[in-house]
Amino acid sequence: MKIRTRYAPSPTGRMHVGNLRTALYAYLIAKHEGGDYILRIEDTDQVREMEGAVDIINRTLADTGLIPDESPEKDGGVGPYVQSERVKAGIYDKYAKELIDRGEAYYCFCTPERLATLTQNVGGKEINVYDKHCLHLSKEEVEEKLAAGLPHVVRQNTPSEGTTSFHDELYGDISVDNAELDDMILIKSDGYPTYNFANVVDDHLMGITHVVRGNEYISSTPKYNRLYEAFGWEIPKYIHCPLITDEDHKKLSKRSGHSSYEDLIEQGFLSEAVVNFIALLGWSPDSNEEFFSLEELVREFDYKRIGTSPAVFDFTKLRWMNGEYLKKMDPDRFYQEALPYLREAITKDLDLRHIAELVRTRIEVYPDIPDMVSFFEAVPAYDTAMYTNKKSKTNPEVALKILEEVLDILSAQDDFSNDALFETLKAYGKDKGYKVGTVMWPIRTAVSGRQTTPAGATEIMEILGKEESLARIRAGIEKLANA
Repeated sequence: MKIRTRYAPSPTGRMHVGNLRTALYAYLIAKHEGGDYILRIEDTDQVREMEGAVDIINRTLADTGLIPDESPEKDGGVGPYVQSERVKAGIYDKYAKELIDRGEAYYCFCTPERLATLTQNVGGKEINVYDKHCLHLSKEEVEEKLAAGLPHVVRQNTPSEGTTSFHDELYGDISVDNAELDDMILIKSDGYPTYNFANVVDDHLMGITHVVRGNEYISSTPKYNRLYEAFGWEIPKYIHCPLITDEDHKKLSKRSGHSSYEDLIEQGFLSEAVVNFIALLGWSPDSNEEFFSLEELVREFDYKRIGTSPAVFDFTKLRWMNGEYLKKMDPDRFYQEALPYLREAITKDLDLRHIAELVRTRIEVYPDIPDMVSFFEAVPAYDTAMYTNKKSKTNPEVALKILEEVLDILSAQDDFSNDALFETLKAYGKDKGYKVGTVMWPIRTAVSGRQTTPAGATEIMEILGKEESLARIRAGIEKLANA
C-alpha cells in the first residue's frame, strides 16, 4: 500500500517549531517511500482560530519546501481538505450517527453544572470522568430531548473496565486502563466535531497510513483505536515524536523568543538551515553528518531512527549551523539578502558588495552585520589602551610614532588598493625594523576604532578611500598625542 501521511495544523497563529517538525517528518516519511503528503486544515476550534493563520501555514510550507501533494488548493479526490467545509458537508454527523446506531456512541444532555461534580480518584489523581448517565436514557427520552432542542453533545461509549493496548512505531506496545479513558465527546454542542473524532474520520477517509504527531497525544491514542475498531476500519501506524525542550529542559514556549518558524526567520536565520536543524531534533542519521539539504533528508530519513528522549533546542548550535550555511552561500544571493542590514549601518557611498564579502564568513545571522560594519560609517569612541598589543609589541608610544611616520608615506601614495598599501607598509616596516603586525595594529586601530574587524588595515583603507583613511589616522595621532 502506498504510504500517505498528513500534516493537519489548526490555524491558530504562527507555526511552532514542534509543528514544523511534525510537518517535516510527515513529509520525509512519505517522500522517502515515494508516497503522498497531504495538508489538511483543522479549524474545528472556532474560538482559537486566528485570521491570516492559514496564509502563515501555506507560506511556511512553501518557504521550507514541504509542498503537499494534496491540499485545499490541490484536491486529490478526498476533499474538502478544510474541516469546517467537511462539517458543512455533514461528514462528521453521518459517522457520529453510525456510531450511535451501533451502540458505540450516545447523545449526552448533561449540563455544565452537573459535569463539574463528576470527579473520581484514578491512580491517586482527581480527574473528571463522565458517569455514562445519558447512556441509559431510553430511545424515547432521547428523541423527546432532541425534539425539544436541548443542548447536547455526542459521546463515545468507552468500556470502563479492562485495558486498551496499541502499538507505536517508536515506543512499542502501550497499554492504558480503560478507567482513565472517559467517554470523550465526539460532536460538541455547537455541532462541530472534536479534534479527536475529526482526526480519525478524516485520516480514514483520506487513506492516511502513517500518523505523525507529538508524544503528547499518546494518551489519546487508545480512544482513537476504539473508534477505528468501532467502525471496523484499519488502524494506521503511529509515530509519536519526542518533546522539544529549551536548554533548561522545559517545554519550548513563546517566551523563549524562538519557538516559531517566523520568529527564527525574523531573527535572520535561513529557511534551509532551520529545516536542517529541526530535522535533527529527535532524529539522527546513520552517520556523523549534520548538514542535509531537503533532498538529502528525503533520501536519508528512516523514521525508525527517531528517538524517544526529549530533544533540546540548542539555540547556540542553530546559530553555528546557520553561519555555516552563510559561508557556503552564493555571494550574489548573500549580498542581496545582506544589503538591508548593511544599509542600516552604512549611509556613505562605499563598496557594500566588498564589505558583504568580508562579513559573509564571520557572521552567524544577518542581524550580526550592522554592529560588525558600523565603523565604516564612523569611528566609534575608543580608549588609547587599544593601541597596546603584546603579540604585536605595540603600545601607545610606539603606535604614535608609527602613525606619524606612515601618515606622510600614505599621503604620497596614489594607489590605495589593498595590495599596493600592504606592500608600501611592509616596506616601511622592513626599513624601520618592525614586523608587519607591529605596523598594521595601530593603523587598523586608528581607521576602525575596533578591537576586532572583518578585515585588516589595508583592506579597510581600500574601502574607505584615501581621504577618509588619512583623516582617521590624523584623528588617531591627535588622540594619542593628547592622552
